[in-house]
Amino acid sequence: MATWGLSACGGGGQTSQGEATTGTEAKKIRVGLIPKGSTHTHWKTVQAGAQKAANELGVELLWQGPIKEDDRQAQVQTVQNFISQGVDVLGIAPLDAQSLVPQVQQAIKRGIPVLVFDSALGSEDYSSYIATNNHKGGQLCADRLAEVMGKKGKVLVLRYAEGSASTLEREAGFLEKIKQYPDIQVVSDNQFAGATMEKAFQVSQNLLNRFPDLDGVFCSNESATQGMLRALEQAAYRQGSYKFVGFDYNQTLIDAVNNQKIQGLAMQDPFKMGYESVRAAVAIYKKQPVERLIDTGVIMMTKENFQSAEVQSLLSSKVQ
Repeated sequence: MATWGLSACGGGGQTSQGEATTGTEAKKIRVGLIPKGSTHTHWKTVQAGAQKAANELGVELLWQGPIKEDDRQAQVQTVQNFISQGVDVLGIAPLDAQSLVPQVQQAIKRGIPVLVFDSALGSEDYSSYIATNNHKGGQLCADRLAEVMGKKGKVLVLRYAEGSASTLEREAGFLEKIKQYPDIQVVSDNQFAGATMEKAFQVSQNLLNRFPDLDGVFCSNESATQGMLRALEQAAYRQGSYKFVGFDYNQTLIDAVNNQKIQGLAMQDPFKMGYESVRAAVAIYKKQPVERLIDTGVIMMTKENFQSAEVQSLLSSKVQ
């Protein structure tokens, strides 16, 4: 992984790890992080990791995101508010790859360096990108679903939301990889779950009615996976003969893996994502070398490997 020396704007002289000097007074570095949302377990865990790093480095963390993950305007407004407050570094997990590009350019013009986390920005105007390799995660899901299906049958893909770069990458990785299994047919891949579990549940019910003979299902984020799980449970769908792989995790989904209602969950490391975002922000502010791309990892959780050190380590870092 390459290390880039960055000349990030917005920094002053430095004293301790999280302090900069302005004249004769020391002040804490202010890092503003804006997630896609604030209700999912994923974002709460990202925040916990970010706060741990902020505490260790002695910086002030400002964390604010939309309540719903389809509220693009709320995210744009939060970016503008953080710019007006004069944060020292701005970090964004874009709801839409394109909609925040003008605000990012505005921040940079104001001397505020920008990092991107979780989901890509439709611009190269950032200092570092901290995220899961989502394309790889989608491929892991395809391989797992093919394995448990016996490499044959009909598959449904439930997407998350238009414009969301992270989930689009997962879906692309899944569809690319599943083509390598000639006896698996994708019967639908153009439906979106939407930003809430309730909406995902409604879309899932409609899809199960349209495709009553499915053998496998893939969902590309936490709310879509949980909405589909609920729909499958309520419909008593084919008495459990389907196979199901999803992305992200919370306690409901973990229980479903152990009860064999879900055969696999792609696990990101959201705690590490938040932690590394704050560490990168401090390095950027101090004009220290920082990696242009920081890959926070992805693994597949199954009932068979649930007790493994790798899976348990990720579970232990989630919000308590």
